[in-house]
Amino acid sequence: MDRATAKNPAAADPHFPVAHLRPPRNWVNDPNGLVFHEGHYHLFFQYNPYGTEHAHMHWGHYRSPDLVHWERMPVALAPTAAGEDAGGVWSGNAISTGGELVAFYSARREDRWWQPVARAASRDGGRTFRKHPGLLVGEAPDGTSMFRDPYVWRDGDRWRMLVGAALTDGRGAAWQYVSDDLGNWRSTGPFLARSPEPLPGGGDTEEGWECVQYAAFDDRRGALLISAWDPVTGAARTAVHTGRDDGTAFHAGSPHRLDHGPDFYAPALLAAPDGPGRTRWLMWAWSWEARDAERVGAHSAWAEEVGWAGLLTVPRELTLHRDGTVRQRPAREIEALREERIAAVRTVVAGGESRGMAVTGAAFTLRARLERTPGGAAAGLRLATTRDGRERLDIALDPVTGDLVADRGRASLDPRAQGGAWRIPRAAAPGERIEVSVIVDHSVATVFLGDGRTLTLRFYPTGRAPWRLLAMAAGDGEATVEADVWRLGPLRLTGPDGPGRDSA
Repeated sequence: MDRATAKNPAAADPHFPVAHLRPPRNWVNDPNGLVFHEGHYHLFFQYNPYGTEHAHMHWGHYRSPDLVHWERMPVALAPTAAGEDAGGVWSGNAISTGGELVAFYSARREDRWWQPVARAASRDGGRTFRKHPGLLVGEAPDGTSMFRDPYVWRDGDRWRMLVGAALTDGRGAAWQYVSDDLGNWRSTGPFLARSPEPLPGGGDTEEGWECVQYAAFDDRRGALLISAWDPVTGAARTAVHTGRDDGTAFHAGSPHRLDHGPDFYAPALLAAPDGPGRTRWLMWAWSWEARDAERVGAHSAWAEEVGWAGLLTVPRELTLHRDGTVRQRPAREIEALREERIAAVRTVVAGGESRGMAVTGAAFTLRARLERTPGGAAAGLRLATTRDGRERLDIALDPVTGDLVADRGRASLDPRAQGGAWRIPRAAAPGERIEVSVIVDHSVATVFLGDGRTLTLRFYPTGRAPWRLLAMAAGDGEATVEADVWRLGPLRLTGPDGPGRDSA
């Protein structure tokens, strides 16, 4: 065992990421408290320092000056024995004001079904926090059956807060409060409340909303991000409503999927300065494991075996297009992780065939153009992770529907890994070539379309890198594939106890 592996046993797992942020060991879920404060991006997250299950929730903490170099900070918030958060410091957000970094979080306790809103503040850049005595919002509103996850933002001369909720009449809701001083909060009712609505690709917005987040754009336009919660099965999927904020309520159209993959949840926003008078919206999310657990958050023998579970996605930039859709792309800083170019290839492939393009490592990024011909052929990419090609991940256009399909049905020869295929609908019309970017990092693949839609999934190859990237085609005739491929380098990680060690 080499020195790095001795410090971080999870790094011996071939599925452990290098460009996605997470501690060396244990359980991670929702990103929390994303804020730019005193020259650093601060990223907090749900963290169990004692094991690989969803329990004992603390706030882990990283900070960075540039989204590439990350410093692991001491655990920011921990449960207080016999206190309001004795059952866990659950999700919320943070703001920077008056020289303080102020965190708002869900205070969990086993003897109540709702999670009141609590506050803690730091005056030393997030190294230590002091909890505010008492609760900011102690009781759930009448007519609710779920209540958690505050999101606070400045709107002119006042503060506003949204809390995720489920209403007893079957609607999911973002419940709103307002304050002049961050200490006294007044309920104004639902910012938005909707019955479950269908989403493209299946599923709906469910009866409960958690981890609600709001991005304000120009002219009172905005985007409300929700994590859809099923009262029986739990965490389900993410959606976004776009519309206009009148200062009291949000007037939104039909919802859209925020990510079309199966392993993306609890997205959180960070309003970052982007030049004089400008703000850039960044977003991270939780990508859970697709291993052997019966459902999200359940015990996983596989996770226990390797010593870690969950990761945070790469940061994305969000914009609101004039057509009312939210568009996503990798944060510009991710390009700094590119290393040498592996290949720059243009090839034509006949339907039903594949052709080699590059030999990759287990972490790489690519930009491709995929063609759907008028005659019925459609191009795609195949990542073969065993020499015989039996183990493979396919990302390809459907020649009939034009959907972009990510198929992990044969992406792992380990029978414990979850399979399935997911689609981004109507990605390409006949005769169209589309732009696709893909980031692959050991056990996670994220697809970005040129139109701003995304798909995130986890997969667990048994074949060790190097892997092979192939061009493929389906349907009648031939289709063209163009691709530029780069190696993906690691995040630069440091911490108070050295790189690659667990400080909890």
